[in-house]
Amino acid sequence: MNTNQTAISSNDQNAWLKLYYFARAFFSIAWVLAALTIGLKSPAIATFLLIIYPLWDAAANFIDASRNGGLAGNRTQAFNVAVSLVITIAVIAAMTVSMNWVIAIYGGWAILSGLLQLGTAIRRWKTNGGQWAMVLSGGQSAIAGAFFILQAQMPTPPSIANIAGYAGFGAFYFIVSAVWLTVSGIRREA
Repeated sequence: MNTNQTAISSNDQNAWLKLYYFARAFFSIAWVLAALTIGLKSPAIATFLLIIYPLWDAAANFIDASRNGGLAGNRTQAFNVAVSLVITIAVIAAMTVSMNWVIAIYGGWAILSGLLQLGTAIRRWKTNGGQWAMVLSGGQSAIAGAFFILQAQMPTPPSIANIAGYAGFGAFYFIVSAVWLTVSGIRREA
């Protein structure tokens, strides 16, 4: 493969990642808005939102890995898909017990998915821009997960609002990465 083909491949991947990060940010923003409005008023909507969030994460990681060499070449994302699917099922089961259980499960998921996101970002660091924000996001996700587990043990019952803040920070980091890739692309073309 010559240098020109490598540059085109890298540009294509950066274009994909920019679109992917904007899509992830858009979903997270929409989810947060829904959670903090109708999710706080309707237990049925809150339940739906709490189930769809890890399911979306599984789908997004699957699509991204598929666009970048498949699950076999992206083991952190493959594992993230599996973890997010298991968490989706665990959240469904936990909804029948208590919101404390749901927040604890979200905590475990935030730790695992954050570390896996961190691993994916480190792997992409040399070939793609904007990964520093994904590294920060993955690390912060793992820390937030520990706080969720602590919150789950408190006597005050948590709500979907606890998770909305976490999703909001995720949206912020996805926007930062997408904007970073956009600006980097403009600078390369100039």
